[in-house]
Amino acid sequence: MILYHTSTIEIRDPDIYRGRKNADFGQGFYMTSDYEFTHRWAGRDAIVNKYELNETGLNIQHLERNIEWFEYIFNNRHLKDEIKADVITGPIANDTIFDTMGILSSGFIKHEIAMQLLMIGPEYTQVVIKTEKAKANLKWIGSEKKTELDEAVLKAEKDAFAAEFAALFQKLV
Repeated sequence: MILYHTSTIEIRDPDIYRGRKNADFGQGFYMTSDYEFTHRWAGRDAIVNKYELNETGLNIQHLERNIEWFEYIFNNRHLKDEIKADVITGPIANDTIFDTMGILSSGFIKHEIAMQLLMIGPEYTQVVIKTEKAKANLKWIGSEKKTELDEAVLKAEKDAFAAEFAALFQKLV
């Protein structure tokens, strides 16, 4: 599997313990298999690192955009990582997940509404390396510097998502 990670530096030896423990899929090294997504969301002068993951012998958990995915992310936001796997793949939660989860935790909305709000917008895949075993199966292939940024494309995607989110939120609440 070919994967990409965007950073401000070249990362030949990823640190699976550096990231936030309360990220979507818990602590680990986050990548995506989506080349276009990687480049579209990379900032100006970013470094796009390219890797190859040998999946042989790894316990890989695949999540879909459903209630299991939602509950796993919700639990991780509360530092309860309950899936024991070498690698987890699944949809990236939309940019409002922290706010959506915060509103949910405050009691303002119910789980069902939060789940519907998290289902909107484009679906991009993230792949998280969570164990040393998986890291040993990850090979850095190279990197490239991104020098251009298509701000119009990003703005259009963000605006479309915000409009869809606002309309659904108003309808549900």
